[in-house]
Amino acid sequence: MGFSRPESGTLAMCSPEEAALLRLEEVFSATLARINSLVFQPLLEAGELRLSSEKGPEASDPWGRECLQLLQQLHSSSQQLWDVTEESLHSLRERLRRPEAVGLESLLLLQSADRVLQVHLEYIESYTCCVAVQAFQKAVKRRSEYWRGQRKALRQVLSGLSSEGSVGTALLQALRQPLAHHVQQYVLLLLSLGDTVGECHPTRKLVIHAASLFGDLQSFMRQELDQATATQALWPTLSSRLRDVLCTPARRLLQDSQDVPVTVTPLRAERVLLFDDALVLLQGHNTHTFDLKLVWVEPGQDRCTFHLLTPEEEFSFCSKDPQGLVVWQWKVTQAVCQALRGKKDFPVLGAGLEPSEPPTCRCGAYTFRAEGRFCQATYEGEWYWGRPHGNFGIRLVPQASEDKFDCYKCHWREGSMCGYGICEYSTSEVYKGYFQEGLRHGFGVLESAPQAPRPLRYTGHWERGQRSGYGVEEDSDRGERYIGMWQADQRYGPGVMVTQAGVCYQGTFQADKMVGPGILLSDDDSLYEGTFTRDLTLVGKGKVTFPNGFTLEGSFGSVSGRGLHTQGVLDTAALPPDPSSTCKRQLGQGVFPVESRWQGVYGAFRDFVRAGCPGDLREALLGFHVQSSRELRKSQEYLCCERTCPEDQAGRMEDLLEELLQHREPEALQQCLRKALSNSLHPLGKLLRTLMLTFQATYAGIGANKHLQGLAQEEVKQHAQELWAAYRGLLQVALQRKGQAPEEDEDAETRDLRVHSLVLPLVLPSFYSELFTLYLLLHEREDSLYSQGITHLSLFPDTRLLEFLDVQKHLWPLKDLTLTTNQRYSLVRDKCFLSATECLQKMITTVDPREKLEVLERTYGEIEATVSRVLGREHKLPMDDLLPLLIYVVSRAQIQHLGAEIHLIRDMMDPLHTGGLYDFLLTALESCYEHIQKEDMRLHRLPSRWSSREPW
Repeated sequence: MGFSRPESGTLAMCSPEEAALLRLEEVFSATLARINSLVFQPLLEAGELRLSSEKGPEASDPWGRECLQLLQQLHSSSQQLWDVTEESLHSLRERLRRPEAVGLESLLLLQSADRVLQVHLEYIESYTCCVAVQAFQKAVKRRSEYWRGQRKALRQVLSGLSSEGSVGTALLQALRQPLAHHVQQYVLLLLSLGDTVGECHPTRKLVIHAASLFGDLQSFMRQELDQATATQALWPTLSSRLRDVLCTPARRLLQDSQDVPVTVTPLRAERVLLFDDALVLLQGHNTHTFDLKLVWVEPGQDRCTFHLLTPEEEFSFCSKDPQGLVVWQWKVTQAVCQALRGKKDFPVLGAGLEPSEPPTCRCGAYTFRAEGRFCQATYEGEWYWGRPHGNFGIRLVPQASEDKFDCYKCHWREGSMCGYGICEYSTSEVYKGYFQEGLRHGFGVLESAPQAPRPLRYTGHWERGQRSGYGVEEDSDRGERYIGMWQADQRYGPGVMVTQAGVCYQGTFQADKMVGPGILLSDDDSLYEGTFTRDLTLVGKGKVTFPNGFTLEGSFGSVSGRGLHTQGVLDTAALPPDPSSTCKRQLGQGVFPVESRWQGVYGAFRDFVRAGCPGDLREALLGFHVQSSRELRKSQEYLCCERTCPEDQAGRMEDLLEELLQHREPEALQQCLRKALSNSLHPLGKLLRTLMLTFQATYAGIGANKHLQGLAQEEVKQHAQELWAAYRGLLQVALQRKGQAPEEDEDAETRDLRVHSLVLPLVLPSFYSELFTLYLLLHEREDSLYSQGITHLSLFPDTRLLEFLDVQKHLWPLKDLTLTTNQRYSLVRDKCFLSATECLQKMITTVDPREKLEVLERTYGEIEATVSRVLGREHKLPMDDLLPLLIYVVSRAQIQHLGAEIHLIRDMMDPLHTGGLYDFLLTALESCYEHIQKEDMRLHRLPSRWSSREPW
């Protein structure tokens, strides 16, 4: 078979090296086949026969199930090696048979060199596991006579096999020597082929790559065999107890202090063993084992010492021989790197593609052993120099009860919980909030299980592990909610207590009890001003003002079993108060400044912005939307923690900030803010959802009390201001990152304009349900009178209602009415001003005050358009004409709770519209609302001038 070097850069015919590779593969394939029948089949048959005769779950013979599993794995790896050799052989035969049609690149060794390498690596791993635990020696022990008879056959497979030595050694050589020779020939032939094809050949890179891989494989094989042999030699030097603890097939000895002496302080270890996964210190009968993934190497200040840090221990390695200490430090460092990567270095230890210095920050799991609060606690998460530190980590702390744990899912700093975290306690309580130095600190929510003896939920501020500052606590069992100030885990300072029965208290609290003067508002709007006992019963001097204006002033007290008694003066001469003012007494306003209520929430966001919005802190920002209903687990294998890559987080944060820079015009900005606020992972979206949580905790359920409406209304406005400030903070960070000048500070007028026009319409829907409920309760009486008026007015036909309202007849849209047979104008209903009526009904389809006012403006336009059509000319309605027509439209629209709607619009509308058209139209609607409530509207008094004979 000839060979020529073509000028075109392609091989016209096959080379001698290819022919040699073909012969090499043929010989190796035949050798693997003989090894399979000569070695593996007898070994596996003997092992399976032995185990099948055992009665117990484990073999009592040293052969054991583990040796059988190792040999089965080695056999499987050998089969894969045989298969890939056959594939390579097939590709070579095709190449030699049709060199003109099949290119050199088609050879499996070149086309799939990495796959071929991986098969070899798996075989080497399986083989060295057998070597490390002497699997071959144990396997042949019971059939030594048989194997001695096979020595001649083994000699045919091996070259240089002596007649002396054990059969186990012969098997070791039979399974190693052919592979070593095969890889060596691969390297030589591939290097020679690389020289042959020339510099310009298109497959030269493939040839050089394959030669490099198998050259590295030679080095890797030598190191693996050396480590396996050293590990095998170690086990007989240890006691059987230590062997049982330390010996595993995959574990490899990297260094032994008996070979390179070293001293460990303060533990005074008698012997130090460095494995590829653990550092072991032997001290008498005690064994200290340290997972290398949680070992940090810190160089000493001199050449005779270096330090190791672990989650619970810190010790030093010392040696009189600086060179020996360097060996230990280098090997420990590389072993830590390899353990963290989770795979062996290739081609040799410390020569991998990864950095040779282990990271100071890393993830791992550890169970604490030292006595104390965290004894047997398991932590999984990020570490920094031996301490829990960084993004979400999980710690399970066992409690006295066997199957119950406290589960901490938190951010950590130098071993302590710091930043945001979720803690699920064995008592079924759950805390979501911020920590500092391991204690609850900042904003947080603590909630007990619904089935607890006394279900409680606290939402508010914490200091050093105790409730302190502004907070809301709900006691579901007693049907009470406390809103106010706390100190040292007790209600302390001004506070409001709301009960499920609708009774409200406001006063000063000390040691969880109300002391001194206070006020009480009952559900029927009766007002008590005076002193209370610690259990909130009336005592001492006080004054009661009843809804009808009567007052009772004197001394109050209670006698067991006889209820409340009083001695004082009842004044019935006072004029009845305005009912609308009586029911609108509000609590909490002025007592809790709105800007200081939820500083724990705002403060966390400001800290994030001040830090420059780093991606790795974004996960710790206001994570209250994270679900925590996961059942507590008792085993580390069930621990789960969804981590997001800091780099990815940082990248996304960059995109979010860039988007803010690109959308700064009012219309584009509002769309940008709408998108951000609706995204639960956007910092602004997180802030809004946390504020929603505080709002619901305060005003939903028991907190749905009309006397808290003012407190809630000013809180929504404050939240809109804070969200605008949050946006401004993010924008400044975005400008800073781009190297641009920051925006100038806004004056109060500009800020209020932006808040009401851009932010409030976007955030109001998030609070609308609870807020509107408070408006409904506050204006319930007026709305009830209004509903009665609407009910009575609905009985009027169109023309009679228009006349009843004194609408001038030349404005009646009679031409719009189509009569059927035997039908009169006076009987037609719900036909006049139909377009205006349908328009007004759309007011309840939106929550934005501006959109509601726009609906009202369109309604006014529809009324004027109808009148202009009736008159045949454009006509502007004066107030005297507009009001009765608007009353007509309102009565036909039949909007429920119109009073609540009007007052919410008035309170939340943009101040820019004060005194303008919207203000005028809203005032007109208010007048209609008040007229409909009047008695003559509700009593359905028909005008005396109406007659049954009247044509209308």
